Order: sequence, then C-alpha cells, then structure tokens
Amino acid sequence: MRKLFFYSLLLLATLGNSQSELQIKVDVVYLSSDLLLGRETGTEGESLAAEYVADRFAHIGLTPVGTDGFFQPFTFEERPNPHAADPIKEPRTVHGKNVVGYLDKGSNQTIVIGAHYDHLGFGHTGSLYTGEPAIHNGADDNASGVAALLYLAESLKNNAALKENVLFIAFSGEEYGLFGSKYYAANPTISLDRVNYMMNMDMVGRLNKEHVLVVNGAGTSPVWKDLLEQEKGDLTIQTTDSGVGPSDHTSFYLEDMPVLHFFAGQHTDYHKPSDDSELINYEGIKDVSDYMIRLILSLDDQPKLAFTKTKDDSGKKASSFKVTLGVMPDYTYTAGDGMRIDGVLSDRPAEKAGMEKGDVIIRLGDVDVKDIYGYMDALGKFNSGDKTTIEYIRDGKKQTSEIVF
Repeated sequence: MRKLFFYSLLLLATLGNSQSELQIKVDVVYLSSDLLLGRETGTEGESLAAEYVADRFAHIGLTPVGTDGFFQPFTFEERPNPHAADPIKEPRTVHGKNVVGYLDKGSNQTIVIGAHYDHLGFGHTGSLYTGEPAIHNGADDNASGVAALLYLAESLKNNAALKENVLFIAFSGEEYGLFGSKYYAANPTISLDRVNYMMNMDMVGRLNKEHVLVVNGAGTSPVWKDLLEQEKGDLTIQTTDSGVGPSDHTSFYLEDMPVLHFFAGQHTDYHKPSDDSELINYEGIKDVSDYMIRLILSLDDQPKLAFTKTKDDSGKKASSFKVTLGVMPDYTYTAGDGMRIDGVLSDRPAEKAGMEKGDVIIRLGDVDVKDIYGYMDALGKFNSGDKTTIEYIRDGKKQTSEIVF
C-alpha cells in the first residue's frame, strides 16, 4: 500500500512542469501523510521519509555525498523527560539519518541549503496536544521546508548560469535538539572551509495574506540586510540579527558561517496533530523558494561572505519567564505598534480574560508593548499569582482586561 501511494505521487509529479506548485504539493502531501506516522527520528516513518528524499535527490540528478550513499547515519541518546505526555522510562539510543546531496559546479565555494524532515511521531515528546496519542503529521513543520529544499534543488540543478556548488541536506533529529545538523557540522562530508553560507527553511508553509516572511540571522554577515530588501519582490521581510535559534542554521552559525533562517510564522497547529497538508499555502512555499533563488543568484561567483558574530539574548529572555499568558505571538506582524496574537491556548490567563486571536496587545501592566520583544520584557516582570491589566486593540477599538497569572 505504501509503495502504491508513493508511486502514484511520483506519477502525478511527472505531469506538467516538475518544478511547479504541483510538485511542491506532492512532496508535502506524501511527507505529511499518515503512512509516515509522523516521521519521528529512529522510526520506520523517518526511514520512509529519508528514502523519499533520497529518491527525489537522485531523480533531480544530485550526487550522493553521505557516508552511505545519500544517507549519513548518526546516533544520540534520548534521556527520560518526566514532563513529556508519554515519557520513556529509561535512556534509549536513537538512530537517525541525514540525507545529503551535492550539486557540483566545479567551484571552490559551496552553499549549504537545509531543512529538517523529522517530526514528532505520535507526540510522546514535544507535543502541545493534550488529547489521546495521535499522529503528528508536521505538514508545515517541516514537510514545507523539505518541499522547498527539493524545489530549490531542481531549480538550481537546471540553472546553467549558477557557478557555485550547492550542498542540499535534509536533517533528522531536529525536534530532539538539532542532533542531525550538529552531527553534520562536526562530521562534514565536504570541507566546511569551502562553505560560503548556509540557508535553512523551517515552517515556510503558512505564508500569510500580507506575505510577511521572517528571516533570522540577518546580522551574521554585513551583506544580508540590504540584499534581503533588494530581492524581496512582493514579500514583506521582517529580520532578526541572531544566528542562534531553535532550528538547524544554529549548528552552522556556531562554525562561524553566515546563515539565514526562513520562517513564515507561528500558528495554533504547531506541534499538534492538526498540522496537516490541507492547511498549507503551496503558492507561498514557491514564493519563498523563488526569493531564495534570487538571493543565491545575486551572490553567485562573488567573494566569500564576511561573517559577523551576533548577540544572542534568547537564553536570557527565556529564563526570565516565570509565567505565561497562554498566547501564540504573531511573529510576522508589522502593521503597527503592539504584539498581535496568533492563537489563544485553552484554560490559560489570556483565554480566561476573554482575549482572542487577532487581538493586538499594546500594554501589559505598566509596560507599553511596541513589539514582540517589548511583550517578552513585560512578561518577565511577573510571578505566578500576580494580577495586572492588559490593554489591547480589537477591531480598531482599545479594550482592557484583568489578567491573573
């Protein structure tokens, strides 16, 4: 049954232009199907996903540069997490594999493009779902990024003008803690001295109607910010400087490489079984990928990019939170001051105060909230049991509610 489904998708992919939106949809639908059981690292579902990516790499015409064909196996130890929904009782060794393909243009410089293909399986760890165990298909996180990776591989393979080599890596073990990318950075199959920069796609499948794309790592090279604006087309680009974040670009930044991380925004289906393929913006994945191609071609055959270390405040901010409001911030919001809510979690302070998705928080306690960072700074001032007021905009009108943490 699995092979029949797989080959049916491949047949569909041969109809029309193989670089089209249709192929992107085929890739996402297969990778996020129930047949792959959530692609948890070390499972049969992960192996099926890895085989699919390797077959696509081969069909595109990439050269295998893993340690076993396209595959680069690695292991790590998962330790018991007492806070997990379905915790393991004893430490266990997890076997994962990266999928690595190479486009050799005979250059002395190489670009790395990556996306993780693993997800949460049945959600025994990392899930935000509170019901019975269920398959977490991870269509946006991160079948969308892998579909973009494959689209980029085919587009750049067929671009005769491209002069730099490109290394394409589908990472596993990301959801457990960037294990696949960390392993590759420590055990590269090409010399990292030849790498010019790294681009990473994670959750690029929900581009919103305002076409806002978050690009992290813009401070890791002095060329990034001007270039990101220059090539943005119809996209609205929101940047952060830090090269450190919760995705695989971090492993390469820590090797002193310029990096960019492309992210289309958070949503209420994140790390839940509801992150399914019918919710994906397939045209948006193509728009993000075409933007990346413009960036790559603008830098093609240029001197190696300068690397800049960036300040990482994420650990300090995260450790300062003693409470939660119970909302998912909209990281793509740029329409004005404030922090727009992209989702409200059940039975948390925000829901109890009557707040809704789309509300824009402008003040928390005595702190004016200008953006997501102001919101985090304000949240860090409270302890469990504290009461305060929150001001927000809903449908153009200012409202005030009382919050109890």
